[in-house]
Amino acid sequence: MNRRDVLKAVGVLALSGQARPVSAAPGTGKRIVVVGAGMAGLAAAKSLVANGHTVTVLEARLRVGGRVSTSKIWSDQPVDLGAQWIHGASRNPITSLAQAVQAKTVQTNANSEIVYDSAGKELTATGYRNLEALRTAMEKALTKAQDTLSKDISLQQALETGLSWQSRSAADKIALRYLINSEYEQEYSGSYSQMSALWFNDDQAYPGTDLMFPNGYSAIPDYLAAGLDVRFGQGVTRINTGTTGVVISTLATTYAADAVIVTLPLGVLQSGAVGFVPALPSDKRAALAGLGMGSLNKCILRFPRSFWPETYDWIGSTSQAGGQWSEWISLAKPLGKPILVGFNAADFGRQLEEMKDDQIVSSAMAALQKIYGSSIPQPTGFQITRWGKDPFALGAYSFVKLGGTAALRGVLAKPIGKTLFFAGEATHALYSATVHGAYLSGLQAAQDAMAA
Repeated sequence: MNRRDVLKAVGVLALSGQARPVSAAPGTGKRIVVVGAGMAGLAAAKSLVANGHTVTVLEARLRVGGRVSTSKIWSDQPVDLGAQWIHGASRNPITSLAQAVQAKTVQTNANSEIVYDSAGKELTATGYRNLEALRTAMEKALTKAQDTLSKDISLQQALETGLSWQSRSAADKIALRYLINSEYEQEYSGSYSQMSALWFNDDQAYPGTDLMFPNGYSAIPDYLAAGLDVRFGQGVTRINTGTTGVVISTLATTYAADAVIVTLPLGVLQSGAVGFVPALPSDKRAALAGLGMGSLNKCILRFPRSFWPETYDWIGSTSQAGGQWSEWISLAKPLGKPILVGFNAADFGRQLEEMKDDQIVSSAMAALQKIYGSSIPQPTGFQITRWGKDPFALGAYSFVKLGGTAALRGVLAKPIGKTLFFAGEATHALYSATVHGAYLSGLQAAQDAMAA
């Protein structure tokens, strides 16, 4: 703030023949396989190796980082297709990693925003005051719901009840739908019709500013991966655990080890693309069912010049089509480049994944032309994400669904016996849906595996 098809086509491989052991020098500790070279997997592997264990990281992609992915298609300006910020730089472990690798960072300000109304005009002073009053009313309605509800309801129902939705004016409804999308759907990636009113905001945050990487976030996973044994193109299809060890089947071969740490994204675990023998226990399956894998996609447009005010970091639009092209980040101020990044989450974020590139760009340009006029220049380049179509992600990040609870994250993180461990942003009780949450979960899983 493109994963299922490959694994599904191959299916689950049968465990036959002799598994190839992960080699371990005498006296160097356990042989551990880490599934996934995202931030959680790399953190776990780095910690284990530092403590004398022999680690093999299996990664289905041909790169490290997972949902941290920097595109270098534009040679003069890398852009992040996935995670983009260190959220709350003070005391954040990712800040320390950025300092260790001497990665350049720049600050963006969430309050540096210009907002346009449904007619494409900047809000007046009265309009900004009204928007703030509606934001306050929305927050009070949710606080009241969480304080008084005895049974979970959807975030949508809680807001519509608490805000007396039916009696609201058309203008209020348009502004509220903008706030719901920008404050909640973009933040938590789920549709407000699917999110739990009681538990949607189960996360915590570090204090401090938000930092962006001008040269790309991938510097962090690249740094963590240095010196590790990472095997690329190794899409795991089956994990067989026993009292004495594990056997992990990939698309190409099998590996035997003392333990395995699974850091697959929630969407991949939910898809059943990886089989577990024995099957995951009922509480783990309930956790997978009670959490949702949300959508947040980017349409990154590069222009020959900036036609928008460069003094703001963010551009908001209270379009009558609620939840569509409501938020843009301008890279003109922090990076000095005429680039706009449009964010679309939840339902519309999923819908865009079914559209062709030129249709998405046309939709984005129509939204911008409504604000800045039909004479604005056409983009000279674009980059588009479809995280829900990525067979190794199947979504952006996790949220708590209606009927679920925050405690499910702890259930998902809980080890099974002394050989099967789990990590990833969806497993972190405090910092879910963040890079630092994924990183911390990997360190915890490594500690659990070493202590087992």
